[in-house]
Amino acid sequence: MNKYHPYHLVEPSPWPIIGGFGALFLTTGSMIYFHFTHNKLIILGMITTTIIMIIWWRDIIREASFQGLHTKKVQKNLKYGMILFILSEILFFFSFFWAFFHSSLTPTIETGVAWPPEGINPLNPIAIPLLNTIILLSSGVTITWSHHSIITSKKKESIISLTWTIILGIIFTSLQIFEYNDSPFTIADSIYGSTFFVATGFHGLHVLIGTTFLIICLIRLTSNHFTNTHHIGFETSSWYWHFVDVVWLFLYLCIYWWGC
Repeated sequence: MNKYHPYHLVEPSPWPIIGGFGALFLTTGSMIYFHFTHNKLIILGMITTTIIMIIWWRDIIREASFQGLHTKKVQKNLKYGMILFILSEILFFFSFFWAFFHSSLTPTIETGVAWPPEGINPLNPIAIPLLNTIILLSSGVTITWSHHSIITSKKKESIISLTWTIILGIIFTSLQIFEYNDSPFTIADSIYGSTFFVATGFHGLHVLIGTTFLIICLIRLTSNHFTNTHHIGFETSSWYWHFVDVVWLFLYLCIYWWGC
């Protein structure tokens, strides 16, 4: 059938509905696990969601790299979609900062009319948090280097720099896990513990998601899926990684440094 428009009309697919059930199993299983420590449903949700992610991404890669369905118009709309997604993520983290400043700027009698609350020993901002800041800023440089290398058709440099970005992301996550294990307070220790672990924990989750994006991009890069004019998957992943960098800067300055 002849096609007289630049858009990609997606074929009927079972993955959205199955992915929705996977998300349902994951969220419902999480609540059951938190309240009753039964983990069967949450494991089923994790397995279902992971399989759907792999299969769905596989189909999108086929559409983009082998079937030629991601035209210039489609790429432009994909960029708009990623921008809107990042904006929604900004508002998501805005709620955490709102909760933090609401509690820290006007400490109540329950917190000892002080911030940090009485009995809370905050983490040293110039220890692991500062090191993680340097690591994430460095990863922002390496991913920009990788993007520039793709544009200038320097495949070897782009692979090396993207690999370094992934390594830095893994180091960041490892250090944050070590920091959590060594923390003198928990998520149950007043509003400080709640806002700290929710904000930094969700950021850590975004680092894991971004690292996964970059690993997929590295596999595609080594498989010659990207050209200097057609690398929308890498470009949107780099935007997401820069967003993660910027959010961490605000977390470090507000929660780690000013908040202590």
